[in-house]
Amino acid sequence: MANLKSDGSSNDARGASVARVDMKLEVVVIPVADVDRATSFYARLGWRQDVTPPGSGVVQFTPPGSPCSIQFGKNLTSASPGSVQRTYLIVSDIEAARDELVAAGIEVSEIFHFGPAGPVPGPDPEHRTYGSFATFSDPDGNSWLLQEITKRLPGRIDAAATSFGSASDLASAFRRAEAAHGEHEKGTGQRDANWPDWYAEYMVAEQSGIELPT
Repeated sequence: MANLKSDGSSNDARGASVARVDMKLEVVVIPVADVDRATSFYARLGWRQDVTPPGSGVVQFTPPGSPCSIQFGKNLTSASPGSVQRTYLIVSDIEAARDELVAAGIEVSEIFHFGPAGPVPGPDPEHRTYGSFATFSDPDGNSWLLQEITKRLPGRIDAAATSFGSASDLASAFRRAEAAHGEHEKGTGQRDANWPDWYAEYMVAEQSGIELPT
């Protein structure tokens, strides 16, 4: 049994090592009433259907670019079908993401942002990161919340471990860097021959939430 300090923390040396063990959120269980219907829906979203153990009765899908998957099946959870609400799906271009879902025949809300009195129609007027949303639900009523994030808050992602989950995310980052670099060249009044390094610095700073180059 671990010895406890007066503040409730442990003197046990093993406790100190726990914080250094990676714990990756990999699967979220979604409660559904009809497995075949849910399978058809999530396949229509364009999510990858993963291989699962034969006979397990588990169906797993992974959204494009996501390190986390969803699972559903019979007897996986005691939660009521449709009880999982507003699970976040992070996108770099909410208008493109919504258009893609609508083209797949999915009913999606209009894009909205939050004002002082609550939700307001349309994307954030200044297109601020974290500021624009849209929602959709699966046939059981489990709901998903699209949120546009283009620049992370500091500390969310290690600058030394910057990565992009998909080609479309990388392309969106390039477009934002291109626009910012155009303003940079206007400010200097000359062409920047070292633009690849500037792009790279901008894209890493944007993801990790550190100060952007100007």
